[in-house]
Amino acid sequence: MTEIAFTAPHFKATEAGMEILRRGGSAVDAMVAAAAAVAVHYPHMNSLGGDGFWLIQRKGEAPVAIDAAGCAAAAVDPQWTPPYRGAGAAFTSAGTVAGWEVARTYIGQFTQLEPLETLFAEARRGCENGIEVTDSLATALRICEGEGCGDIRQLYYPDGKLPSVGARLCNPRLGQLFERLAAEGLDGFYRGTLAEDIGAALECAGSLLRATDFYDYRARLQSPLSVQISRAQLFNLGAPTQGIASLLTLAIYDQLYKASWSELQRVHHLIEATKQAFRVRDREVADPACLSEQWDQLLQPGYIRGLAAEIRGDRAQPWGKVAEPGDTVWMGALDGDGTLVSFIQSIYWEFGSGLVLPELGLVWNNRGLGFSRDPSSRNCLAPGKKPFHTLNPAMANFADGGRAVYGTMGGEGQPQTQAAVFTRRFYQGLPLADAIAESRWLLGRTWGEASVDLKMEQALYQRIGPQLAALGHEIRPVSNCNEMMGHAGGIYIDASGRVECATDPRSDGLALCETLG
Repeated sequence: MTEIAFTAPHFKATEAGMEILRRGGSAVDAMVAAAAAVAVHYPHMNSLGGDGFWLIQRKGEAPVAIDAAGCAAAAVDPQWTPPYRGAGAAFTSAGTVAGWEVARTYIGQFTQLEPLETLFAEARRGCENGIEVTDSLATALRICEGEGCGDIRQLYYPDGKLPSVGARLCNPRLGQLFERLAAEGLDGFYRGTLAEDIGAALECAGSLLRATDFYDYRARLQSPLSVQISRAQLFNLGAPTQGIASLLTLAIYDQLYKASWSELQRVHHLIEATKQAFRVRDREVADPACLSEQWDQLLQPGYIRGLAAEIRGDRAQPWGKVAEPGDTVWMGALDGDGTLVSFIQSIYWEFGSGLVLPELGLVWNNRGLGFSRDPSSRNCLAPGKKPFHTLNPAMANFADGGRAVYGTMGGEGQPQTQAAVFTRRFYQGLPLADAIAESRWLLGRTWGEASVDLKMEQALYQRIGPQLAALGHEIRPVSNCNEMMGHAGGIYIDASGRVECATDPRSDGLALCETLG
């Protein structure tokens, strides 16, 4: 008897993934099926024109990571200041499909792969039969309409009008693209007639990207970043992601943690640990080829102790930095062989650049906005370079043999929500579903928000908001179960094989766990 599990912020993605797991397919193939489905059903958060990152762990083995971040076009001028939306903002290649290919190549060494046609079945049904417009999708369309993203209308405004919640939207051209991918193979997105068509469509639309940018692109299999804390060994993605910040936040907190802390003290110390981690992130994270000599020391115990020493339990440090946005989907899977996957996929802002390739049914990312405008920064713009990424999927291995994957969407909220969920589950002992559903906070910007203050859901604010303000935190209460707090999820399998699988009530998600006979 073995357990399988899948969690995603849209129920159609979970259903697509579970269908593969029930067939005996791998967690990787289940994730590709879900990633394709969610790109159809959550088009404001995802597209094949975006990026992705993976953590994969076969039972009893060390995890591996996949960097599927796109690169700046060869034609880009380092002195150029790109716009936020439109064809000019679509100047980094899309890595997510290449990441699917690398993940399948890796797991295919150990298990039989499902046909791509099978994996894309739910995605194609959604394209052809239509998807339901959710509150989340309708909100994102209104945001884009206000920002002048007129191209979006070509795909998502039937009859030229903003669709209402509950309406159905079809995207048959995207369904045809999935059909071509299934026939030509995933590599065809980068090196084949499909790649030539994508490059020509981007050029015609006014993007700097060309088919040669796709031909030169490769996703990379690599070792993840890791840090040991008292409760587990934590894993995340390295540069150019903010995985370092997620690991540092928990490692700093672990240095300071006392079991006697009140909720006020737990939240205060997590917020202060986040500030320290973000300062390191902003100084150090860039394209892997541009890292400082200090990079390898950032997760060493002595360095972490030094960051922890900067935190005071009776006072909040000031915070005035510019925040990073981000719109993302995190998903987790566990298959019958015990393989765990933590996966994240994104187009950056709501509908990314807003650039539509109508003949392909695609929306393109604007991830290049993650480059720094400062020419002296490690993260400055250059041809072929990867920008800073907020994306980072998480994984943990426990000394008793337990394992977990967890993550969220939400720009700067990702490290914070990861820390909140992890500490509530594995320090306080809350059930995983409660750890995710409990009221949260967010320092910085997330999707649909321009402010960089400390936002806190009302129920938590009522309990500890005034006391946090007295410590110097500038707090803005927001409504409960607020989508700006992200769409978190997680899977935990303990040493005995018992599985917890949960998703966020703030999303349209579904978490399923079943026993295979």
